[in-house]
Amino acid sequence: MQPITLCGLNHCRIVHFMIHDRASFGGVLIAIAALYTWIALFPLREGESWAWWTLVLTNVTGFVSFLAYLGYGYLDGWHAWATAMLLPVVVAGLWRTRRLCVHPMTCRPGRWPASWHTAASWGWLLWLAWGGGMVAAGATILIIVMTAVFVPSDLDFIGYSLAQLNAINPRLVPLIAHDRAGFGGGVLTTGLLILCIVWKAPPSRHLWQAAVVAGAIGFICAIGVHYPIGYLDAGHLAPAWAGALSFGLGACLSRSKMK
Repeated sequence: MQPITLCGLNHCRIVHFMIHDRASFGGVLIAIAALYTWIALFPLREGESWAWWTLVLTNVTGFVSFLAYLGYGYLDGWHAWATAMLLPVVVAGLWRTRRLCVHPMTCRPGRWPASWHTAASWGWLLWLAWGGGMVAAGATILIIVMTAVFVPSDLDFIGYSLAQLNAINPRLVPLIAHDRAGFGGGVLTTGLLILCIVWKAPPSRHLWQAAVVAGAIGFICAIGVHYPIGYLDAGHLAPAWAGALSFGLGACLSRSKMK
């Protein structure tokens, strides 16, 4: 089925919905790349064990989320090859950098506020909420993808029921689910990265800059794509705007303590 044919259905709503998923997923991947770059350049190079274990944890969640694709019977060959080629690079990098870990890892936070009566301490809490919210959102998306694929507002926007989409082409829903699973796994992984970094890393200007770049790109892509295509359901957008508010306020409040 050609894109032009699919775009001819219900004012191109199906194609617009797929663009919405893929643009959001792209933003998440850029956010992860920004945070991974910061970890490699700063805490990992300085011998922090928590940074290495953060990379292990988030790479496991990222690669394992690939298996969610099997829940709906579709496996993208190019995606599978790209993942298979990336995996040995990641494993080799983790193996070679393990020797850098000279500082023992503890569960204690790296920058527990001395006082809760400061703006920076509330910024720290808001960024923890941002990370926790993304973990919950990513897990929810993965569960939905492996069961219903869509929420009601999705089908309202597309203008077709699940049965009608399957009637258009039986491969259409698995393809959409494939995109959504990647996005859900990326959101979950980004949330874990934020939680680990905010919990363990001491305040610094470069940390603040990396987190702001990651958050800004992620939310601009995830929220911004909805407006050109007209997917403006309030219930659908509310969690993303809540996360953006937590991120933005946290960035403003914590900036004064970044050295």
